Amino acid sequence: MKKALLQDALERVQQIIAKEKGSSLKGAGAQSLESALSETMGLQGSPAAGENFSSREVTILLADLRGFTSVSETYPVGVVLDLLNRYLARMSEIVFRHQGTIDKFMGDSIMVLFGAPIARDDDVKHALACAVDMQIAMDEANRYHKQIEMPELYMGIGINTGTVMAGLLGSDLYSEYTVIGDEVNLASRIEAFSLRGQVLISQNTFERCRGFVTTSEPMDVYVKGKAHAVSLREVLAIPSLGREVPRQEIRRSPRIEVNIPFSYQVVENKIVMPQAHQGVILDISYHGVLAEVDLELAPFSDIKLDLDLSLVGYKATDIYAKVLKTKTSAGRYLSGIEFTSVSVQSNMNIQQFIHLLIQGSEIK
Repeated sequence: MKKALLQDALERVQQIIAKEKGSSLKGAGAQSLESALSETMGLQGSPAAGENFSSREVTILLADLRGFTSVSETYPVGVVLDLLNRYLARMSEIVFRHQGTIDKFMGDSIMVLFGAPIARDDDVKHALACAVDMQIAMDEANRYHKQIEMPELYMGIGINTGTVMAGLLGSDLYSEYTVIGDEVNLASRIEAFSLRGQVLISQNTFERCRGFVTTSEPMDVYVKGKAHAVSLREVLAIPSLGREVPRQEIRRSPRIEVNIPFSYQVVENKIVMPQAHQGVILDISYHGVLAEVDLELAPFSDIKLDLDLSLVGYKATDIYAKVLKTKTSAGRYLSGIEFTSVSVQSNMNIQQFIHLLIQGSEIK
């Protein structure tokens, strides 16, 4: 049964590669592909299903397409499937080249393991190089998509390293090699925080690759199920390989759509006017909001905001902000507002509020 499944998977991947590259893999390339698929399906030295689950250190890479839902709703099914097949084929090729094991495809997401079922001394480095090459490939694909007037696709990647339980799950009729545990869940949470074109790694992963990658400064995020903030870093480059992650945008903060009533007061000559006005926040980031307001607020005018962050049990009443611009849309005033003064406590709660919202909206 398992050998038949392997053969079927091998033929399907070869067909995808042939469609994209003009021919299927031959010789050593075909042997490497079969070996990689065998590892993925647990056919090389793995225990029987349900037996001998073992504890081992694994690096987990999770990659997910950003905005794919809107693409699938906008374009014909044939176009969407063509894009998805091209994406999966290219990413699979990169994963196999870096000796990763594809644990599963989940729609437009890929979960890849480094260190299971076969462990290597440089698994973490392979995972990081794989992630950077995946983002470079996405950048190349988007340049091609522009030429043929196809929609662009962007990917966020999260990586975590830790101890998991690994083995075969299932029965004699069907089984699959997989990993389970809190470190897998954390990898999923990290991926949810990644912006388009971004690679985020946990502190555990960073500790095992110091000197190999160039990263941003650490940033603390609040993760479901964790009592304390988790430290993440963005991968920028791998100097020894001459690789850099393509920069898609200035990533000051994630933004998330909301619908939150709030009140504000106009500030004139550094004096807070007593009258309170009402508005609705339409999206929020660490540094500001887009809001529908009841006044036509002038650009560069100052206001004071009260935000009810009920999700984290906190009301921020000490936020001062500057209006960047205001426009009229369908009889409404929409203002882009940037925070200018926020207390440490309010800033921490705003970030925690956004982190919880991100994780609540990650299922598309």
